[in-house]
Amino acid sequence: MEQTSHSDLDNPLERKLAGLPQRPGVYIHKDSEGTIIYVGKARNLRNRVKAYFSEGRYADAKTVALRRRIADFDVIVTDTEPEALILENTLIKEHQPRYNVLLKDDKSYPYIRITKEEFPQIFKTRRVVRDGSKYFGPYTDGTYLYYLLKTLRSVFPIRTCDLPLTEESVAKGRFKVCLEYHIKKCDGPCEGFIGRLQYNEYIKQAQQILAGRTRELETQMELRMAHLADELRFEDAAVVRHRLEKLREYAAKQKVVDEDGTDRDVFAFARIGTRACTVVLIVRDGRLVGKRHFFASTTADQTDAELVDATVERWYVDAETVPDEVLLPVDLPDEDVVTAFLTGKKGRKVDVLVPQIGTKKKLVGMAETNADYLLREFILQQAQKDQAIPHSILSLQRDLRLPNIPHRIECFDNSHIQGTEYVSSMVVFIDGKPKKSEYRKYKLRSVDGNDDFAAMQEVIDRRFAHREEESVLPDLVIIDGGKGQLSRAVEVLKTLGLEGKFTVVGMAKKLEDIFFPGEADAVILPKTSGSLRLLQQVRDEAHRFAITYHRQLRSNRTLQTELTAIRGVGERTAERLLIALGSVERIRLASEQEIANHIGQAQAKKIFAHFHSEGSEGTAVQP
Repeated sequence: MEQTSHSDLDNPLERKLAGLPQRPGVYIHKDSEGTIIYVGKARNLRNRVKAYFSEGRYADAKTVALRRRIADFDVIVTDTEPEALILENTLIKEHQPRYNVLLKDDKSYPYIRITKEEFPQIFKTRRVVRDGSKYFGPYTDGTYLYYLLKTLRSVFPIRTCDLPLTEESVAKGRFKVCLEYHIKKCDGPCEGFIGRLQYNEYIKQAQQILAGRTRELETQMELRMAHLADELRFEDAAVVRHRLEKLREYAAKQKVVDEDGTDRDVFAFARIGTRACTVVLIVRDGRLVGKRHFFASTTADQTDAELVDATVERWYVDAETVPDEVLLPVDLPDEDVVTAFLTGKKGRKVDVLVPQIGTKKKLVGMAETNADYLLREFILQQAQKDQAIPHSILSLQRDLRLPNIPHRIECFDNSHIQGTEYVSSMVVFIDGKPKKSEYRKYKLRSVDGNDDFAAMQEVIDRRFAHREEESVLPDLVIIDGGKGQLSRAVEVLKTLGLEGKFTVVGMAKKLEDIFFPGEADAVILPKTSGSLRLLQQVRDEAHRFAITYHRQLRSNRTLQTELTAIRGVGERTAERLLIALGSVERIRLASEQEIANHIGQAQAKKIFAHFHSEGSEGTAVQP
């Protein structure tokens, strides 16, 4: 490997460009202060670097911005393109250039470490030490990691101590077996009860489990068990059988994603605004055995292909193993370079594919779903750090995949009895809290009989048709009802030119299903989720407010039909008497003098006579 560099004082950029070699390598762009702002690889350094300085050539926004800041460059020539890929990745990690895709990995998650010793240890660690030890992970699920280590120790009698065991120290008798040996959890390498070769065979088989190669290991253990049985070593065969059962129990809990048993890595990504998340699903023997994700810190100017390319290169430069097949969501800009690098690392051909149909396409879709969920979770966590927004609001945005944080939620509900006193309510929640000063109630005018669809159509029209220009629109509208009410609401919003201005969902009463316009299947949230609890709280408040208004109208109608129907009794007199005695029924049972104490003798006599004249007791009270 050779480095070509020229002094800025002696040679202008034009001379450096003319002297570039037509060889593979890495180019390093710098700004006027000498800061590295971009690192790239090329199969032909002269052609690639010259392209940055060709003014008439089409360039994307990132390249245009980069051109303005390039004051100098260096190149490093490599023997091969895969070598350039490795060097590029190393330099990006070291210098973190502004215009490269920068991936933040999950270093806080633990790994499983297999130490480089004569009698290796296997344990969980968060610290990566480059001393020849092998690392598997990182593991984002702590429960799974615990179960995996437990499985390894139930299948293989591996030591849990940290004694400095060597064949020499064991031969000198420096150590004694511990309780683990007596309860048959360890074969006692510390006293030489198991030799180095046999112990390392266990370690090799443990690595097969960690790499997801359980089918191959099951076959090996079956053959071993049969061999021991043939030699009439039935107790030893029973031990192997017990370990095989534990292995199969572990394998059965892994998700099977295809039946052909091919080893695959499946890449996908998700982007929201200027944030992105890339995911790789690790499939071995047809089972999903692991997942890794990265967050991109700069994505505004990068293409999807560049984002995936950076992840693939980062993943395989660090990876211990390479699968038979790599599935991608998009074509890579330098796919032939990546393929050559993977093939060289594995020692045989690796297929790099962008599937269009079938099981492989579904696997990419699964990875995309994971990437989208992880990105929304990340945005939620960042938003919590940046501003005081309740967790339930951020969870609701994530779970319903809303484009914006639902700061303002409006919910509409109808109430009536057999089509009479038809009313609707609108309640408003701001950042998860009710804003009662903005509640609205509607006495419906155009609804005949029992028609919830028409009722929802009228109230949505009255809410949004006559709003002031400066009035605040909601981030989320909840329609208390199913697809019918939701459809009517959406029709009104389309007519008013408000379609797409905010999200509208329907919430079914019975099963708490959430419906989106135009989607056949409902979104079902976990019964214990904060998102569902918030939606239920908003819906229940809208229902309470509608019922309260409905009862008020019924009470007013009862007041009018029972008291104001009496000649000489007006609304004020009736209201004063109701406030004093509490109800029409109490007035009916009161004496004439009790009534007179509140409204005067003349009107009391009329009211008392009305309720106690012949035939009045059988008069039905209108609801």
